[in-house]
Amino acid sequence: MSEVTTTSPDVSPLDFLQLVADPIRWRLLDELGQSDRRVGELCELVAKPQSLVSYHLRELRTGGLVTARQSAADGRDTYYRADVGRCAELLSATGAALHPSVRLAPLEVDLPISGRGHKPRVLFLCTGNSSRSQIAEALLEHRTQGAVTARSAGSHPKPLHPSAVRVMAERGIDISDRRSKHLDRFTRQRFDQVITLCDKVREVCPEFDGHPTTAHWSMADPAAEGADADTNYRAFVRTADEIDSRVGYLIPRLSGDED
Repeated sequence: MSEVTTTSPDVSPLDFLQLVADPIRWRLLDELGQSDRRVGELCELVAKPQSLVSYHLRELRTGGLVTARQSAADGRDTYYRADVGRCAELLSATGAALHPSVRLAPLEVDLPISGRGHKPRVLFLCTGNSSRSQIAEALLEHRTQGAVTARSAGSHPKPLHPSAVRVMAERGIDISDRRSKHLDRFTRQRFDQVITLCDKVREVCPEFDGHPTTAHWSMADPAAEGADADTNYRAFVRTADEIDSRVGYLIPRLSGDED
């Protein structure tokens, strides 16, 4: 699955304010901050025609606030994602440009996470449950010190990939004893959120008891990034870095502190 957008252009504070001030672009950023989406889905969510949504997505991509990836399930589709980190950088820079004392500070989430009245439960899904979803499960539990129950599974489970074990070990997390599971194992269990990390598994994701919140993180399979060992391993490093970033933005939502 190829990355469509790869550059982060310089955006002045005024440019940033003009980009996010438009109500449609603001709504698109809000939706894409929660889940990766295709154009058709965004049209339904914001109740606007495709031509208008595509125009605003193009503006957001030009400004570096939104990125895009070709779908691994259907090459004719594209998944869009809000670059939350880039938005935070530009928002902080905009405040500082107004006055040196106006700066954003990272949100500190108190643990154990509260706000739902119980320990949040999150299920990560991908096709093989051999790398992406396993990495996400381990990172979420590690970063919340076990205050969140994380699980992972796949539609067609495969053995845990050794490169996934290696990249997590380099982060001080041992997943070597974990096993792959089929997603059917969890369909009767209740989760607060179900997150798909693979375009293919999103298309076959079943309904879960309790109607959990769903989100999609459109991510390439690092195991498919070439046969060369070094190239393949670097793909796993990039995947772990991206998942770590996304998990960091997920935690405040689970805590109920995103507002």
